[in-house]
Amino acid sequence: MAEKVTISVIKADVGSVCGHTRPHPSMIEKCKEVLADRAKQGIIEDYYVTRVGDDINLFMTHYRGDNNKEVHQIGWDAFTEATKLAKAMHLYGAGQDILTDAFSGNIKGAGPGSAEMTFEERPAEPVIFFMADKTEPSAYSLPLARIFLDPFTTTGLVIDKKAKMGFDVEIHDVIKNKKVVMSSPEETLSILSLLGDTSTYAIKRITSRAGIGPAAVVSTDKLNLTAGKYIGKDDPVCVCRAQSGLPSVGEYTQVFMNTMLAAGWMRGSHYGALYPCSPEESTPAYFDGPPRICALGFQLCNGHLQGLEAPGIIGDKQPVDFFAGAEWDYARRNAIKASRFMRSQGPFMPSILGPEEMEYTSRPEVLKELTSRFENLD
Repeated sequence: MAEKVTISVIKADVGSVCGHTRPHPSMIEKCKEVLADRAKQGIIEDYYVTRVGDDINLFMTHYRGDNNKEVHQIGWDAFTEATKLAKAMHLYGAGQDILTDAFSGNIKGAGPGSAEMTFEERPAEPVIFFMADKTEPSAYSLPLARIFLDPFTTTGLVIDKKAKMGFDVEIHDVIKNKKVVMSSPEETLSILSLLGDTSTYAIKRITSRAGIGPAAVVSTDKLNLTAGKYIGKDDPVCVCRAQSGLPSVGEYTQVFMNTMLAAGWMRGSHYGALYPCSPEESTPAYFDGPPRICALGFQLCNGHLQGLEAPGIIGDKQPVDFFAGAEWDYARRNAIKASRFMRSQGPFMPSILGPEEMEYTSRPEVLKELTSRFENLD
């Protein structure tokens, strides 16, 4: 049996220029330096550093399995070094996702988000990295449900023998920190009944029932629950394997041509439409948003990320940028149209989130002041 490879994505917002916009280029370069050094040490096989909005994303491949202390230490070191630069430049939110003074061996609970999958590499292994900004983990629930549960989106669920065997869906209760694994197609409707409550439930992992292994994994860390207060949105990542028993690359991407609302946006308190774009176009430009979504593709080759450059290059590579094309202008226009409509509702629901979802609000103080003024109805 071949040795299993692990893909680890660790992301964090540790500072940006002029509000929640984008990290300074020197912060990106510092992260690259840290990962390049660890690659030379043999801790990781390959890496790629990018960003979506104000979040820095670290892609790493290695053979050390999920939750490896040395790999998570790389993410911690990269972000603490980038934080030093952000603080020296007095950037906004410098170090905001670093919630502890010392690394304990696992990035979970320390602030940065993470998504990892370990599997036996196939002869051809396409991998897509989705990255979101100004939104929460459940933002992936609707697109992933349509990709893995809806044959009108994914024809492979009908015509691909392995895909037709279905998928196991691991769903997290992000409030109570619990999980449940349900199977599709048998429990599709029950799965959807949970995922419809985006304030409580989110997809964490989807696994092939045909023995292929993990198909998709999402970072489900909730920053406000970890920190005990609102410090920024979760800005989740999602790693997906494609083709041959799994959804095709096109079936993963085409669903984003639809207009889909997600919680987050300005102050983490509004609903806006997911805006598919290139990382270069992911700087929030309208009302601190709307929520951005990027999709970068690599081919995995013996544990390395093969992009558009010559084989064997480590770190400095060019992925396939799926949302950069002009055909996505249609989706972008619709996303802005929907977001403008939602914004027109001002401080009224459903433009703003419900009280149970608001990351921070003055309502408790207002109600406290009005306690003596409320009267019983006759």
